[in-house]
Amino acid sequence: MLFLSMLLMGAIIGFVGAGGSGVIITLLVVGFGVPIHQALAVALGSMAFTTLSGAVSHYREREVVPLTGAVLGAGGLLGALLGAVISNHLPAANLSLLTGGMLLSSALLLYLRIYRADWLARQIPVRGELLTGRPLYLCGVPIGIVCGILSGAFGIGSAAYIQIALMVVFGVPLLQAIGTTMMIIVPISVSGGIGYILYGQLDPRLFIETLAALSIGAYFGAKLTHLAPRAVLRFWIVALPAVGGTIMVLFR
Repeated sequence: MLFLSMLLMGAIIGFVGAGGSGVIITLLVVGFGVPIHQALAVALGSMAFTTLSGAVSHYREREVVPLTGAVLGAGGLLGALLGAVISNHLPAANLSLLTGGMLLSSALLLYLRIYRADWLARQIPVRGELLTGRPLYLCGVPIGIVCGILSGAFGIGSAAYIQIALMVVFGVPLLQAIGTTMMIIVPISVSGGIGYILYGQLDPRLFIETLAALSIGAYFGAKLTHLAPRAVLRFWIVALPAVGGTIMVLFR
């Protein structure tokens, strides 16, 4: 049942084109009774593999700003390890509630970016040119650390937060912000996963089964993306973290 459920989830994630790590956590915890810390370890470990191929693809298409990604990724590497330590010292009930809250806040940011982009642009002016030199390091490392802590502690990629930071603070155009975000998430997920391994929270069998099912499902789901109306895709990009967060908060 776990393999079949993750197969379907992978197909949905591949179809929508979103990370979906938060929904994976919700399914493991609420659907199959996996302890929250183990679910976070599996989600981060899976994300390390699924985002790597996407980051390489974006890099080949020149949709990545390497230096900006490297600076934030370095900060995220440290932050994710710290986040994993924090997570492993939190009670399971509190961690589930906080993870659900993070998913709901991500859904809100995605909603604003997709459905209220003009309003969001008026409220938060986007930087017109790339941030470089010393300011890049002074802003990039701390922001990377914060995003890493959020990812490592709650098992989600923080993609919505990273993308907005890239555009607003670092002046990265939208298309390159998407690719650069994937690049940043790779070291974050690897470091966070290692943090959970050090605490003995990663179940190898559960991880391999989940990763295999997600990879197979995502491969076939991605082939259907171009067939779906754009409105359907936009809806599910917001709905996935919203549903996952709501279930996590109500049924933790």
